[in-house]
Amino acid sequence: MKGEAVVIHLRGPRTDVVIDTAFGAPVVAHWGAPVGEIDPHALRRALARPVAGGGLDVVAPLSVVPEHGSGFAGRPGLLGHRQGGRAWAPRFVPAEVRRLGPSAVEVIAVDPHAGLQLATTIELDELLAVSVQLTNTGANRYLLQQLAPTLPLPSQARELLHFNGRWTREFQPVRRPFTSGAFVVENRSGRSSQDQVPVLFAGTPGFGEWSGEVWGVHLAWSANHQLLAEVLPDGRALVQAGELLHPGELVLQPGERYTTPTLYGTYSDSGLTPASWGFHRHLRALPAHPTSERPVLVNTWEAVYFHHDLAVLTALATAAAEVGAERFVLDDGWFGSRRDDRSGLGDWEVSPQAHPQGLQPLISAVRALGMEFGIWVEPEMVNPDSDLYRAHPEWALVETGYEPVLSRHQLVLDLANPEAYAHIRDRLHALLRNHDIAFVKWDMNRNHVHASGADGAAGSHAQTLALYRLLDELRGLHPDVEIESCSSGGGRVDFEILRRTQRVWASDCIDALERQSIQRGLSMFLPPELMGSHIGAPTAHTTGRTHSLAFRAVSALFGHMGIEWNLLGLNDQERAELAAVVALHRRFRPLLHTGDTVRFDPLPDGDVVSGHAHGVYAADRSEALVAAVQLRTGSSLTPPVLRLPGLEPDRLYTVREVPLPRQARPMGRRQPWLTDGITLTGRQLAVHGLQLPAMNPESALLLHLVAEPADAQVSS
Repeated sequence: MKGEAVVIHLRGPRTDVVIDTAFGAPVVAHWGAPVGEIDPHALRRALARPVAGGGLDVVAPLSVVPEHGSGFAGRPGLLGHRQGGRAWAPRFVPAEVRRLGPSAVEVIAVDPHAGLQLATTIELDELLAVSVQLTNTGANRYLLQQLAPTLPLPSQARELLHFNGRWTREFQPVRRPFTSGAFVVENRSGRSSQDQVPVLFAGTPGFGEWSGEVWGVHLAWSANHQLLAEVLPDGRALVQAGELLHPGELVLQPGERYTTPTLYGTYSDSGLTPASWGFHRHLRALPAHPTSERPVLVNTWEAVYFHHDLAVLTALATAAAEVGAERFVLDDGWFGSRRDDRSGLGDWEVSPQAHPQGLQPLISAVRALGMEFGIWVEPEMVNPDSDLYRAHPEWALVETGYEPVLSRHQLVLDLANPEAYAHIRDRLHALLRNHDIAFVKWDMNRNHVHASGADGAAGSHAQTLALYRLLDELRGLHPDVEIESCSSGGGRVDFEILRRTQRVWASDCIDALERQSIQRGLSMFLPPELMGSHIGAPTAHTTGRTHSLAFRAVSALFGHMGIEWNLLGLNDQERAELAAVVALHRRFRPLLHTGDTVRFDPLPDGDVVSGHAHGVYAADRSEALVAAVQLRTGSSLTPPVLRLPGLEPDRLYTVREVPLPRQARPMGRRQPWLTDGITLTGRQLAVHGLQLPAMNPESALLLHLVAEPADAQVSS
């Protein structure tokens, strides 16, 4: 189809995308609800923009790469120049359209004058996926400042939901009107960030979990990024996202190419929860996605911290097995001089002080107890007080001539340096080759600051690509080893890192109340089986807040469950109750880790959001597990009704409470249906719902729904 300006119609399971290739970079003419058969000529006429008074004589297209040189008034998709500031506003013309299959297309555009070529790839399955490749076809270098794919948003999408947060309070949803001007997110942390998450939803005003049209985007990149949502003066709206490049960070020599991170989009005509399913289904289809049951793990960090002792660790492993854990993870402190956080990073050899007999006695004990063994590493970092740094200070990712900025007494190790890369790869390969290790907790505990490579240029881009290569190489050498993306908790959570890892650590905060909001936000783009969620000690390490085991359990239940608690301090009753919680998770694990995550709009209680509800529905809607959570005291004595949309309307469901250990009961009568169970149709559960009982603050009600056989339905 070379040189032919065609309109391409891609059809996904729930979404249509219409692409017009009559311009330079392609224009996404429609992204949303199915539109049926289209007439390209009629489509162009229907969507043609009028020339407005006081403006240009042409209307610049809102293409995947909008062009200043064509009169586009917003931020261009491509920014860069050649020596002397030339070729700074290119204008591309169509060159070729290539169908890559029924659901994918590549559109080639060129600017011979600027010496540049754009290749835009658009695919549609569960998600819309857009990426752009820029090739320098000129005779000298091109300094690239920005290349960010752009998607249109329809005029009815006039409210935004984005995420901010901080360490120990990640993934906090924030809503704002979207009627004029620009909303900009910029992240320079060197990871995908805890405070500027590369995810954004736009929707019709007031869109809820089950109502309104919703468009969501995510940039699959594990480092610096920028995200823009803008309403132009002519009323058109857009979202644009790409890698944030430091000055001079990316220079394309003749013939060299740069490919953007993939911009993913999801659409729903019935609210935020179904929009999330597009993200979840995409992740579940990735080759790296775990297919085996997610083992309940015990992590040693909040039990022993840096104090490693074989007898204590063996006793802890025994206690872990007794409560039903299936994986035992040895955290920080096993290597080099690492007796605190001031030294040893980079020296990835077993410490003879911490483990005089090596790791084998502990691993053998763990394996004999029927558990897998896991280990903590932080390969991208180096302590100045380490053998590695003393031997190779030039391997630190710092700017020579300046005093480096430390964080947690550590520097970033320059993995783009081939020698540093080979050293770390070989040490990790030896660790995994010489020990029976099934799981690696891969941490990254500081931001990039003044991160310059050996040539003095900014190095975050090269560092991120080197990280991907390292993970890919180690996965190739050890395909059965699972890897967790941990970055001070949830500092590196994105779809590109999840092409290489099987779990993320949602937050360093295990406080059950904080986890309710953290995990609710994270569930908007990650399914439960990827979300590390632990039961901590009664009093949380990071907040000092104390919770019952019942509340800690229900907060950890809807994820990849773990335990981060010194089990050696538990009495017999506490051990028995914890074992019951682990058994409960294992009972519902097949549902939790394959079903559709559901969230319900915060339970109304006057002007106070005193609680919320969430859960998982089986894909065939034969079963469900739902938690109604009381976060704080409400303004009413009687709590609100819980409505459960999304079930099969005419199917009968029996609802029963799932008891939690020592769940505190407030004064007053229990709802009769909690004792006896109740059977209602899916329509009734959605329309009139269930009256909740009174609940204490920081407690939850866990409900199990089981559908009657498919032929046991009531007429509508």
